[in-house]
Amino acid sequence: MRSGTTPVEALRRFGLDGARGWFALALSMALVGLAALGEGPRLALRWARADIAAGEAWRLVTGHLVHLDLEHAVLNVAGLLLVWALFSQVFSAAQWALTVLTGLVAIDLGLWFVNVDLQWYVGASGLLHTAMAAGIVRQMLARDLVAWGLGVVGVAKLLYEHFSGAMPFTTSGALVVTDAHLYGAVAGMICGVGFARSR
Repeated sequence: MRSGTTPVEALRRFGLDGARGWFALALSMALVGLAALGEGPRLALRWARADIAAGEAWRLVTGHLVHLDLEHAVLNVAGLLLVWALFSQVFSAAQWALTVLTGLVAIDLGLWFVNVDLQWYVGASGLLHTAMAAGIVRQMLARDLVAWGLGVVGVAKLLYEHFSGAMPFTTSGALVVTDAHLYGAVAGMICGVGFARSR
């Protein structure tokens, strides 16, 4: 923080001021808090095929809020804050809500109908890929060169995961459902293009 910059100005620079900022910080604390509570909430809320089939439809949403462990949650929160800092001002609150809902539906449908052997899933990384892809595509269409660079890196990451599995630095690599990243990213790209055209 450069000399003379107030904490409020610093928060504004990272998209963490006002109602949007409080929402991002509250969501971050909730994700970490759920992970800190351990196995109980994770088992009660995770995306679980048998339980969903038995009528526990809330797991289609809550499965994206619980994590394997505290480290997994902290990494996802870091990703959330990065997305917020880069793209929080790109869309309206309603557009962000629709983007997240689209990603949620796309991931759940993909896991249910394509990954038919998958029995359970946890984590927000699929939805993070939705938000990141939406922001990147929106800025690419606005001719932002940084977004084009991020887009190339993002596509390379998705291709690596598709053909080789989780990224090497992932501590819980064997448990990472990389297809959720792909479903989320595709949903985000569609939203990014759609919102850019609507403007």
